[in-house]
Amino acid sequence: MTEGIASAEDDAGGRAVRAMVEADTASRLLGIEVVVLEPGHVTMGMTVLPSMLNGHGICHGGYLFLLADSAFGAACNSVAGGAAAVASSCDVTFVAPARAGDILVAEALQRLNFGRSGLFDVTVRRADGTVLVEFRGHSRRLSSPP
Repeated sequence: MTEGIASAEDDAGGRAVRAMVEADTASRLLGIEVVVLEPGHVTMGMTVLPSMLNGHGICHGGYLFLLADSAFGAACNSVAGGAAAVASSCDVTFVAPARAGDILVAEALQRLNFGRSGLFDVTVRRADGTVLVEFRGHSRRLSSPP
């Protein structure tokens, strides 16, 4: 996984996302990295560690959700113009399992923006392209940009 941001916008949204990612201890401790950062489009990656496996020997769904949610959070903040944006709701569908050693990529895309709300889709794939998770998130901006 390439460490750091491969393509970053130097606007208020890009700066806000970079600051948010740097302060995200949970994602950092799991090795989640930003691969692409563009307004309304963020890709993050992570390698499944043996410590992430559940009793069935597959990646615990909570880690898959966390990866998708991290990409969603970065994407919705990339278009918030510097205002904080948070999840108001989300839906996740687990399609296939991940196993120790799998390299995962979560791609978040903005579908629409209306008022202070947004709609985003995130797909988590294995490096071979296999879809593991489909996630849809609704965001809400908390305040106006400075």
